[in-house]
Amino acid sequence: MAEIKYNATGRRKNAVARVVLGPGTGKITVNSKSLDDYFNRETLRMIIKQPIELVGVTGKHDITVKVDGGGLTGQAGAIRHGISRALTRMDADMKGKLKKEGFLTRDPREKERKKYGLAGARKRFQFSKR
Repeated sequence: MAEIKYNATGRRKNAVARVVLGPGTGKITVNSKSLDDYFNRETLRMIIKQPIELVGVTGKHDITVKVDGGGLTGQAGAIRHGISRALTRMDADMKGKLKKEGFLTRDPREKERKKYGLAGARKRFQFSKR
């Protein structure tokens, strides 16, 4: 009999993560690298593991992730979002806990565009009276 796998997509900023959750020993692979090799900051690894620890399935599932776009922080947020969605597909009873912590909500904040006549999105050039 084939193993049941659960797919989900997570997004944050410009990052998109495609997450596949299946039975295993708790190994997390990101873009064919181990989690520790891909994310060298402990805070980013902690962000990714939050939904797994919250619902108490640590070490029971292997997670394979393909992530693209954005920076490392955005990618970590996208992976957390994708893992949370995959967990709810696996077991609908987990949805309440994950929703309460805000892991199922897609963070809507995006980079604001630069406006003409300004140095950045809101920063102005130095004012000179003369």
